[in-house]
Amino acid sequence: MYRLVTCLRSVQIDCTRIGLPTQALCTSRPTHLKLVSHCGIMSRNWSLEEVAKHNTQSSCWVIIKGKVYDVTDFLHEHPGGAQIILRHAGRDATTAYEPIHPPDALDKSLPRDKHLGDLDTAAARQIAKERESRKKTTDEIRMEEGEARKPTLSRILNLRELEEVAKSVMSYKTWAFYSSASDDEITHYENMRAFSRFFFHPRVLVPVSRCDPSTTILGFKSSIPVFVSGASLARLGHPLGEANITRGAGRTNIIQMVSSSASLSYEQISEVRLSASQPLFFQLYKHKDDTIAEERVREVENLGYNAVFLTVDTVVISTRTRAVRAPFVLEEQEREAEQRLASGRHVSGQEMPLKPSDADMNRGEQEGNSLGASFAPTKSKDQDMSWKRTIPWLRSVTKLPIALKGIQCVEDAVFAAEAGVDAILISNHGGRQMEYSLPSVEVLYKLRKQRPDVFDKLEVYIDGGIRRGTDVLKALCLGARAVGLGRPFMYAQSVYGEEGVVKAVQILEREIVTSMRLLGATSVKDLVPEMVERVDWQPRFKL
Repeated sequence: MYRLVTCLRSVQIDCTRIGLPTQALCTSRPTHLKLVSHCGIMSRNWSLEEVAKHNTQSSCWVIIKGKVYDVTDFLHEHPGGAQIILRHAGRDATTAYEPIHPPDALDKSLPRDKHLGDLDTAAARQIAKERESRKKTTDEIRMEEGEARKPTLSRILNLRELEEVAKSVMSYKTWAFYSSASDDEITHYENMRAFSRFFFHPRVLVPVSRCDPSTTILGFKSSIPVFVSGASLARLGHPLGEANITRGAGRTNIIQMVSSSASLSYEQISEVRLSASQPLFFQLYKHKDDTIAEERVREVENLGYNAVFLTVDTVVISTRTRAVRAPFVLEEQEREAEQRLASGRHVSGQEMPLKPSDADMNRGEQEGNSLGASFAPTKSKDQDMSWKRTIPWLRSVTKLPIALKGIQCVEDAVFAAEAGVDAILISNHGGRQMEYSLPSVEVLYKLRKQRPDVFDKLEVYIDGGIRRGTDVLKALCLGARAVGLGRPFMYAQSVYGEEGVVKAVQILEREIVTSMRLLGATSVKDLVPEMVERVDWQPRFKL
């Protein structure tokens, strides 16, 4: 039902179209209310002073892109926790919100009656003025200097160089989020080091002038045996975010796996494909409510996604210390910068920035722990998934191929084959989940040695630690169909956008083809276990 409200100026309403009786047509009066045609809810224009009053758990409003939202009822449903929202209560949250949320997130998460209206003209001008006059932080200055020194893309020779450039131009907080791993980050680094324990047995006098590195993944063609593994929040690194990866993958004919926690909507990512035939895989974090989980699966299926990768290693989120510490590091940078600025003049104790008190630090720790899970949707995840219930449920709601992402031992690879899934992705989430889980390539090696029959029952992929074409070939020799890379593509798109993604694929293709020829292989079918050997000593080299 629609309610009658007074209007800012004379408004002609099509009574028939909106279902109001003709006699209900309002007259103009000098107020700033306007009609929103949804369940009788009125929106209006708000001043900053009015919004600022709603800055508590009992009444929490935020401003995003000039619009006012009541998020009070959503606080305890927010995947990242209530504290993240409350830090912006009663204020403009646009800068914090935009890089980590798809544009349709508010429409999906908040009822229409919580969309309260726009800022008034004075408020919008004030926010714009504050943004323009805001002093640059120490980190922002560092980023600008890094951008000025950034090498041209033609000078990038390998994926590690892309990573180094990304570190110099990304915000510290973004770098901490992308690069962080669990606890002491042992598994993260061992993922990379483990590949150095595998050596080749190259075959010679093999004609290799024609070398084809292409393969198929779940029946979809890929120019090289590499896909983009699911990674969240690409817009933290670049305004176009996942769209860079989608278009770069399309141009180079590899496949992108889209994260449930993408910073663009699944529809937007689908729409930027080069063609409707460009394959997309979907990484599913299963919601604890089966109905919501089913809706998400059906949404991506209707959008033309081609497979579902059910993530099974994140029922809870580990402590990612580097990400937790990032806000404290930035605060200390600013405090030191203020001290340096003040050192050239007399400053009273009251003016000097103070080191946070123990109480402040404790509050920060509590907030930091909520950020330690970064932006992952922890509260809504299904912590009771099981082989008996979850796989049959997923089979019942989709006809798409199903892969399990996060297999970390031989026993679960066998269970997956017995459950009838189409593929497994051996993965420890890039070292971001269970600390001291075995490196992915070691699990692959154990699977090859102990249960080689599994490779005949489903497709096997790995991700974690892959940085060179030789890493790819070692995995394929051990039986992997393809490998996934997450962080390298995030770094590439963050620094160079779509062209960076293309460059990363070109680097990998060059390294793969060169190494295949040196190994004596002309197609991926020639890569067999006899071509690789695991050694018990650790080579000395710089990661």
